[in-house]
Amino acid sequence: MATYIVGDIQACLGGLQALLKKVNFDANDDRLIAVGDLIGRGPQALETLQFLKSLGNSFDTVLGNHDLHFIAIYANIRHAKASDQFDQLLASPEIESYIHWLRQKPLALLLNPETLICHAGLYPTWSFKKALKYSDEISKQLGSENWQKFLVKMYGNQPDSWSKNLNTEERTRFIVNAFTRMRYMKQKIALDFSCKTAPENAPKNLTPWFKVKNDDLKKNQRVIFGHWAALQGNTQTNTFIGLDTGYLWGQSMTMLELETEKRYVVKHQDS
Repeated sequence: MATYIVGDIQACLGGLQALLKKVNFDANDDRLIAVGDLIGRGPQALETLQFLKSLGNSFDTVLGNHDLHFIAIYANIRHAKASDQFDQLLASPEIESYIHWLRQKPLALLLNPETLICHAGLYPTWSFKKALKYSDEISKQLGSENWQKFLVKMYGNQPDSWSKNLNTEERTRFIVNAFTRMRYMKQKIALDFSCKTAPENAPKNLTPWFKVKNDDLKKNQRVIFGHWAALQGNTQTNTFIGLDTGYLWGQSMTMLELETEKRYVVKHQDS
């Protein structure tokens, strides 16, 4: 039995299936975990969700920004763009089941006491315990009967720093942004949403979130994330493991075997 954690799929089912074939994935024995952005901009949104949902308890995921965006489009909170490539999925007779399935997924997932999964990363002042608590706050809203109201509140770039004094709407928005959109920090621990480049090309006043010291992380704890294709997984530390290697953009898809820490990669042109 093995646990595999895959980077951003983004509706590129061919790449995922090539990876699973490479490790002889068996849904009866193995487990697949995704770091979010299951769909969004890729060519096979419907087929990707069909496949992942069919894995049942052998699959789990956290939500990424594109997954939340899709739910918001379904709820008429946002309008779909041609680049989203959601038309076929939105027209599916099973659309409600996919929406319900996604709404049950968290923003942070604890695989074991040492391993946390979240799409964009772990905000530098949060411990695992706090992250799971804040993720649960969002899950309760997204899973409630009034889940559409949550979607209306989640859009916006402010506040950009965490505080216990945030009102409910601000708190909700910040938690979602930290878990699904974070890349860089400005002014120590303020989220910056303007820069998406690799660190070597970023303005000097910006710091990658994983380079900001987190005093609440315990020894041997690690965070596995996606979201940042330009990073190509290069965090230069084993504490923060990036798995988004830009398959959607013609590069590669990466999967980590949790037990052995071995990485498997398929290049876009080979799958």
